Amino acid sequence: MRWRQFWIRDMEMKPPLPPFTLETAKAKIQAAEDAWNTRDPDRVALAYTEDSQWRNRAEFLSGREEIRAFLRRKWNKELDYRLKKELWSFTENRISVKFAYEWHDDSGQWYRSYGNEQWEFAENGLMRRREASINDLPIQEADRQFRWER
Repeated sequence: MRWRQFWIRDMEMKPPLPPFTLETAKAKIQAAEDAWNTRDPDRVALAYTEDSQWRNRAEFLSGREEIRAFLRRKWNKELDYRLKKELWSFTENRISVKFAYEWHDDSGQWYRSYGNEQWEFAENGLMRRREASINDLPIQEADRQFRWER
């Protein structure tokens, strides 16, 4: 056990760490929302383990590099992206969230995307598994709910 504790201490850490409480689960969700709203693939990818497994819609990704490439493609298509996440439930090392985000394509058509994510975390607080189901709804610009605060 002593070696295991030493190994974890020397790993990358991304607090809050599991096991989660209501307070730490909400903090983890807020940190994810804040990071994703930067639209910085390099920053966001650091929240995932090197071998993280993702399902995003019908796309399956494996590892931080594939995640980073996916995020670059995503934010090149989904312009002016703005995300809100809410806690759905949590256990010791898992969190489930519901979310909505708004974005527009290069023609100016706005969308609100709704979905659910299931997250599983390693002991160091990095996400090792993410499964996302997402649906897109075309909206008018006037119907947007998530605007950047200026």
